[in-house]
Amino acid sequence: MAVASRRGIWGWMLFDWAAQPFFTVVTTFIFGPYFVSRVASDPAMGQAAWGYGIAISGLFIAVLSPVLGSIADQTGRRKPWIGFFAVIKILSLLMLWFAAPGSGLIMPLVFFSLASIAAEFSIVFNDSMMPRLVAPKDIGRISNMAWGLGYLGGMIVLIFVVAFMAASPVTGKTMLGLSPIFGLDPASGEGDRATAPLAALWYFVFILPMFFFTADGSSSLRVGKAVGVGLAQLRSTLGEVRQRPGIFRFLFGRMIYQDGVNALIALGGAFAATMFGWATAEIGIFGIILNVVAIAGCIAASKLDTMLGSKIVVAVSLVLLTIATIGIVSTGPGYTLFGLLQLPGADSGGLFGTPAEKAYIGFGLLIGMAFGPVQASSRSYMARSVTADEAGRYFGIYALSGRATSFLAPFLVATVTALSGSPRLGMAVIILFLLAGLAILVRTPYPAARINA
Repeated sequence: MAVASRRGIWGWMLFDWAAQPFFTVVTTFIFGPYFVSRVASDPAMGQAAWGYGIAISGLFIAVLSPVLGSIADQTGRRKPWIGFFAVIKILSLLMLWFAAPGSGLIMPLVFFSLASIAAEFSIVFNDSMMPRLVAPKDIGRISNMAWGLGYLGGMIVLIFVVAFMAASPVTGKTMLGLSPIFGLDPASGEGDRATAPLAALWYFVFILPMFFFTADGSSSLRVGKAVGVGLAQLRSTLGEVRQRPGIFRFLFGRMIYQDGVNALIALGGAFAATMFGWATAEIGIFGIILNVVAIAGCIAASKLDTMLGSKIVVAVSLVLLTIATIGIVSTGPGYTLFGLLQLPGADSGGLFGTPAEKAYIGFGLLIGMAFGPVQASSRSYMARSVTADEAGRYFGIYALSGRATSFLAPFLVATVTALSGSPRLGMAVIILFLLAGLAILVRTPYPAARINA
């Protein structure tokens, strides 16, 4: 098969570098915890509202991703779709600047959901380009390297935010003891809110190499005709999937475990803020630690995926995530593992000063090690199981499998949290999704379907 130029491959990989800061500083580590702790009047209510926002956007993504993927297969080109959704994502992120403390929950949730939907739709089209870029033997390496590059981009933006932008509303200083740049006001959360426009600017700048250097598919049908043909093809593909038991089992298993992974990533920062009262500096440093480990995990997985295969990388990652999730929900003041291990000792007064916080960081390292490879190697698992010509519609269904029930885990976390008043009990729901998905994956063939190279 023909492969893309080195410049074209790097252009494609830079998409992850461009996209990841949204998930790092907006969804997980800065804006999300800010929304939970300062925009909402009560942290438990804030976590529930944030969870419902993620669930609603996940429902739209689940319904529309396979439709758009099928239409893209008929039009042939992916870049116009990525550009269209980039506009929606960027404009929505700019609007999050207005989410000041006490301004209400609805507006931020609406624009966050729009940005999330646009981001995920763009990922569908970007992922479906992968089978045309490299030979099947290189897919796992390139996928994990791109994911690691994304975490590096997210970490750089996160470091910049906690060092120069997001300051404590009490001291008015950032992690480095500096006043926020551009005169950002800590009392009104301007440093936290500015992460959304920053993520928008980063995305705009760094998706340009993909547009300039990465070859797109050739034009086929006009959009109007492609819609009808694509919808018909989608119906056919959905029927076809049921006749390909390996792919069906993989997609079903991923539907379950990815729901748990998404919820863990989206709600983990807000959960830490609720459990330990962490401010932006602590959450930011926690995020930096996770991203450093995630980069190392993706580099290691890029080699292991080639040597051992995507299935083993995904399975090991799910085991690590399960252990880590059990650890973080079982850790509290003075204990971990539901009290089986006591952690005596007073607060040292420094960063992560209690033994329980240090234990939480330790379990966080397992999350950082695994949450990149579980997604990157799932992507390469799918890419090795389909042909380039059917990649669009199958990656649309792949996105569906990652989002079909993506509202369910956040919804259950939010609902259990709201009913019990316990964020810890709500987060424990995620463990069930990880274990159920792993049980299905173990019985799934690899590749999920045999194709001609």
